[in-house]
Amino acid sequence: MSEVAGAWKKRFAHDGALFRRLAASGARRLPRWWVRHSPPFFGVAAAIALPDARRSVRDNLRRIRGEASAFRDAYETAQTFATYACCLADTLAAGSKNAVSISAETEGSEHMDAALALQRGCVLLTMHTAGWELATPSFARASALDVLVVMQSEPHADAQRIQNEARAAMGVNVVVVGDDPLAALPLVAHLKRGGAVALQADRVPPSGRTLAVTLAGSPARIPEGPFRLAQLTGAAIVPTFSARLGPDRYLLVIYPRVEIARRASALDLEAAAQQVADAMSAFLRRFPTQWFHFGER
Repeated sequence: MSEVAGAWKKRFAHDGALFRRLAASGARRLPRWWVRHSPPFFGVAAAIALPDARRSVRDNLRRIRGEASAFRDAYETAQTFATYACCLADTLAAGSKNAVSISAETEGSEHMDAALALQRGCVLLTMHTAGWELATPSFARASALDVLVVMQSEPHADAQRIQNEARAAMGVNVVVVGDDPLAALPLVAHLKRGGAVALQADRVPPSGRTLAVTLAGSPARIPEGPFRLAQLTGAAIVPTFSARLGPDRYLLVIYPRVEIARRASALDLEAAAQQVADAMSAFLRRFPTQWFHFGER
């Protein structure tokens, strides 16, 4: 019985195929008013049904903004799940009758302009925050920036296929990479043509190399790969994070670029990683309930 329960728990988890299929069907086929107003309810229901994810969110909130009352912990945890559900509905509705017209505001666009002026390509380091699949592509379209979004292989192939269909409907070019070292070659070529590559700084592949940083006052590790990619190509790293301001409204916050010399030492890479972690910390303290990190920190 425990094995059966475990299997169903995985299927209904936020990254499970059954959950994603049901969410996609609802976002695309149900009435628009339902898709617009019901996600917070389902987000809170998911928080109740998934205690491990709920505890992970609560613990991360405490690390970001410090200890708080049990009521505040519960409220902000529920708010995080509700925001996640709203963003998921917006994403999965792409290409359907319920597709939304995203309004993406931008802070710090001068930092992106300065990085692009170098004409060496850009490595956009993002986090799994509200609207990262919506605000970044919207900005790319508005600025004619050719962006490849790099994703790690998900545990559930069907769930990844559903999500990738929604991304394709929004015009997002996705490259799925695994443990194959040759998977980085198209990224190198894209950067050398002056394009941009978007990777998540808060997702560390199980077999990947990492760099130690301090994130929101606590020890953490972020992937080394993006920094090596920037070192190899000469591309500037631009921390770029997004938040949901309300229905159909998102904010993209762009931080100053980080440059890595071709002959950078291990200490140089660690210093660059800490610069990115400082930008991540600043954003998370501003938007603590918009970080969708449901697994181990």
